[in-house]
Amino acid sequence: MKTTNIRFYRSLGALLALSAVALGAFGAHALAEKLAAENSRPVWETAVRYQMWHALALLLLSLCKLPDNRLRLISGLWLVGSVLFSASLYVLALGGPGWIGPITPLGGLCLIIGWSILAVSFWNDSMPDK
Repeated sequence: MKTTNIRFYRSLGALLALSAVALGAFGAHALAEKLAAENSRPVWETAVRYQMWHALALLLLSLCKLPDNRLRLISGLWLVGSVLFSASLYVLALGGPGWIGPITPLGGLCLIIGWSILAVSFWNDSMPDK
């Protein structure tokens, strides 16, 4: 991957992680009463957890030796998936409108597709040359 792309995806991963920590702290402190009233603290924590895991995954992905197009595709899917998945859960945890709910699985699908592409890429790259 080109150096500029590596820096870009590492920066995105770091910003996603930074915001996960901030949102986790915000939920634990400033929103504690609201989340308790909505009985939605586990939903908030799930959003933070998935966001952090995929932030770390983006950082690690920048270390992989895969073709640029695959790295861009996987990174894009994980970024979009993290935003859709976690943001929809944050909104739902705060009592947002129910129509937000169907966005969550779309984000999850993006995450799953990104992981699938990575798995296939690693499998194909580890196969001996014919």
